[in-house]
Amino acid sequence: MTAATGDVIISARGLGVRFRRNRGSRRSFKDLLAGRSRRTRPGEFWALRDVDFDVHRGEAIGVVGRNGQGKSTLLKLVAGVLFPDEGSVRVRSGVAPLIEITGGFVGDLTVRDNIGLAGGLHGLSRKQIAERFDSIIDFADAGDVIDTPFKHLSSGMKVRVAFSVISQLDEPVLLVDEVLAVGDKAFRAKCYRRIDELLAEGKTLFLVSHSERDLRRFCTRGLYLDRGRLALDGPIDAVLDRYNADHPA
Repeated sequence: MTAATGDVIISARGLGVRFRRNRGSRRSFKDLLAGRSRRTRPGEFWALRDVDFDVHRGEAIGVVGRNGQGKSTLLKLVAGVLFPDEGSVRVRSGVAPLIEITGGFVGDLTVRDNIGLAGGLHGLSRKQIAERFDSIIDFADAGDVIDTPFKHLSSGMKVRVAFSVISQLDEPVLLVDEVLAVGDKAFRAKCYRRIDELLAEGKTLFLVSHSERDLRRFCTRGLYLDRGRLALDGPIDAVLDRYNADHPA
């Protein structure tokens, strides 16, 4: 089924991001004021460049590529936590990001307070947060750590809480970066069921995963990034077949 043009929810044109090696992002005031066509300086590289794509409402997109090819950078651009050096990415709706496992959660705040903070930042009222609180805690099996500072949780529990919160938001776009690789088998099964529910509700999914099984399970379309460029945009099976041909085990 092909979505109508009017259903485009994410649009990227000429998208590019430049980093300095071993220094992370280099977006100083001088860089921001510099022209877009400024030549790359020594020690800098393009994490992404000349990336173009449209995403229609309700699509499930798998982002494919080796480590360091720009997959997580692309999700950060869509989430609005990173700004492009070239081109643009327009998101015509809200996003619920679960990137870098637990990005956006405050370590010194308790689980209870982080749920309230995350919900409020994404437009939920206090009443809505209260109505969903028990479901969030139950999903994460976090009843014993409600009043524990987030930074003191185990890595697995951090992921449980973060996924549980983000999956309860009303945002139409869900960004998931490698989170399904963390946690035990039973929790992953709960995550799979929840993603199935969200897709059935018509939400849009952007999934970064090294699990070919997960990509084929959830996604109908793939974006294959290679050396920071969009090497292929097509059906997920064709994209994974191309990736496997380029990088045989």
